[in-house]
Amino acid sequence: MLDLTIIPATNAAALPDAPMGLRHWIGGAWVDSADGATSERRSPAHGVPVSVAAKGGRAEAEAAVAAARKAFDTGAWPRSSGKDRATLLLKVADLIDRDRAAIAQQEVLESGKPISQAMAEIEGAADLWRYAAALARTQAGDSHNSLGPDMLGLVLKEPIGVVSLITPWNFPFLIISQKLPFALAAGCVAVVKPSELTPGTTVMLGEILQEAGLPEGVCNIVLGYGDPVGEVLTTDARVDMVSFTGSTGVGKRITAAASATLKKVSLELGGKNPQVIFADADLDQAADAIAFGIYFNAGECCNSGSRIIAHEDVAAALVEKIVALSRKVPFGDPLDPRTQVGAIISPEHLAKIDGYVRGAVAAGAHVALGGGALEVGGLGAQFYQPTIVTDVRPEMAIAREEVFGPVLSVLTFRTADEAIALANDAAYGLSAGVWSRDISTCLDFVRRVRAGTIWTNTWMDGFSELPFGGFKESGQGRELGRYGLEEFLEVKTVQMRIGQTRGAWVE
Repeated sequence: MLDLTIIPATNAAALPDAPMGLRHWIGGAWVDSADGATSERRSPAHGVPVSVAAKGGRAEAEAAVAAARKAFDTGAWPRSSGKDRATLLLKVADLIDRDRAAIAQQEVLESGKPISQAMAEIEGAADLWRYAAALARTQAGDSHNSLGPDMLGLVLKEPIGVVSLITPWNFPFLIISQKLPFALAAGCVAVVKPSELTPGTTVMLGEILQEAGLPEGVCNIVLGYGDPVGEVLTTDARVDMVSFTGSTGVGKRITAAASATLKKVSLELGGKNPQVIFADADLDQAADAIAFGIYFNAGECCNSGSRIIAHEDVAAALVEKIVALSRKVPFGDPLDPRTQVGAIISPEHLAKIDGYVRGAVAAGAHVALGGGALEVGGLGAQFYQPTIVTDVRPEMAIAREEVFGPVLSVLTFRTADEAIALANDAAYGLSAGVWSRDISTCLDFVRRVRAGTIWTNTWMDGFSELPFGGFKESGQGRELGRYGLEEFLEVKTVQMRIGQTRGAWVE
């Protein structure tokens, strides 16, 4: 048995007596599927049923789109004041704070993430709703008073309309909170489809929205699978925009599907995010941040720092430090507050993670730590060991493709140009990091590496005020910050003749 820190099952009393029942929220009403279909979700860590959700079909998706279209075309929300929108968003944030423990508990049960992490994420989500409320009151267009004595130009910003929000299983409550409050602040209306693996907390958010007084049809929730629910939400001509977070492969299919109606598409997709460690870096701080970056959310994170590019003079020492820290990271029961890394979302995904490690070893890489499923007492083997793979070459799949698990790939470099070339040598461009005491080295890296977010001497800090999104196959568009609001706005030019009448064109 590997010398690791394991937290066995310790909190069985916290498991639910019965699974949570979940229904669609359409036009202000909670409804079952017309055909009565449901889907069950079992806890990936504990194996018990934790939610039974209505399984939506084309009928439910089309009804939700119709409700949203009606709310936008004839309802009051798109024409409401920024003050009124902000007041409601602030109330939602307060209710999220009130229900934080219950929301976090359901998120743990459905996703397998640790309870301490879930609690922090729900707190962060409430901050996003408060920040979006501030934006609702401060959005503005432009005026042009320099077009001549008889002309005034205005640039208005208006809500884009009906938006489909499709969210993944790894951060279900946080990611809907990166989208929905910004869409509502802009005056849009929404149809939300959470992942079929983690629908519970999105439904809980719907209940909060209803309690806060959101008008009927302004937000609708349809539970179910990409086929057919997601297909309707991306192709229906009544939808003006799709915002999707998930895999790059699915993002490409959504773009193709949405092209028939030329609706706007915003995508936050995958990443193979490099951290470059120069020889003058503080190796202790870098090692700790690397451990956090790869084991946070069990590596099931688009921002996972899964690709380490270390200077050859310090690579061995850095790996030694990361291995030592990895042995101390508590893996195990996600309901235990001591746990920092929980279960993998599904057996199929665990097998995929393991396949990348085995493939790397077959291609000549070496496993410095881990490399297999992890048995946790009382819970089973839907966990994966903290894994560090060395002697990785740039052409290996483990160095180029998104593993989405607690697996760290280590490459080495000799010169700064080589490091930057390796950092850019990926189809993705979501985030990147650089570790050096030399500010010139850091700034050169920032300017030359193609990624939407770059951290210097840190990893995965985040703020509501700063935009998030990727270059290349990591997506298009931005969430968070003012850019997150702009995604949901259309620009309209108004040209007003206010003085003399224009000269006659026809005499």
